[in-house]
Amino acid sequence: MTLINFGMIVPDGPATAAHVAVHYDELDFAYRRMWGDHVHHGYWCTGSETAEEAVAALVTLVERRLALEPGHNVCDIGCGYGATAADLMSRHDVSIAGLTLSAAQQRVASGRGHRFTCLLRDWMDNGLETGAYDRAYAIESSEHMVDKARFFTEARRILRPGGKLVVCAWLEGEGVSPWQARHLLLPICREGRLPSMGSRADYVDLAASAGFVLADYQDISRQVRRTWSICLMRLLKGLATDSEIRRLALARTTQSRDFMLSLPRLIIALRTGAMRYGIFQWEAAI
Repeated sequence: MTLINFGMIVPDGPATAAHVAVHYDELDFAYRRMWGDHVHHGYWCTGSETAEEAVAALVTLVERRLALEPGHNVCDIGCGYGATAADLMSRHDVSIAGLTLSAAQQRVASGRGHRFTCLLRDWMDNGLETGAYDRAYAIESSEHMVDKARFFTEARRILRPGGKLVVCAWLEGEGVSPWQARHLLLPICREGRLPSMGSRADYVDLAASAGFVLADYQDISRQVRRTWSICLMRLLKGLATDSEIRRLALARTTQSRDFMLSLPRLIIALRTGAMRYGIFQWEAAI
């Protein structure tokens, strides 16, 4: 059942860009109602942060690694609702181009301001100008890429020499057991529309082959794992008090069913080390 490709966990069902678009379009309501416009984990440094503060803290981690300067052109690979781009533009005089596969996300992101352009476009065929960007970042979007090697080669193509790429990624843990692969990682990939889940070593090797030099890596699995417990609690509360959440749960669509099934799997995967969460910082070779 498990296929190994450069060490990556690969589900045996298809997960294309079209599948990803449907996933986010159909679950648009659930994501925004339960977590907000930032479609990514929170980062708990002290443990006392609210969910909103934790989400902002993750953006800050990315921001520090980007080292933005006035006038920079920045690319947000998988921009979601454009919330991260809006945060960065509120503090820096930069222009950001974001790409999403979801029409529902683009409708929200397009209102983020004149310095932000949201493109409804597949990163594998992004059409961006070569060498036009100073910085690029991908927060939990590389997992959805069918061809992870091309994810990196396209990032290198659009970046100027010396540019920075920051990636937050769900990663396969080290020493994953057959049980963890079969009952946690493979279902998470299927339910989350991830064509594959790479390891830290996979990302490092693929980035190096594309022309990137690793500047920093940080494993923050312990600091982000509370995200899914909060989502599960909010889902359970919503089922009892929110008619719209109940309607979504009872719709019996593949998207809503898979979303609910994945929450406990993600909690277990992060707590057992089957899945890790890492932040990479690379520089484009000169």
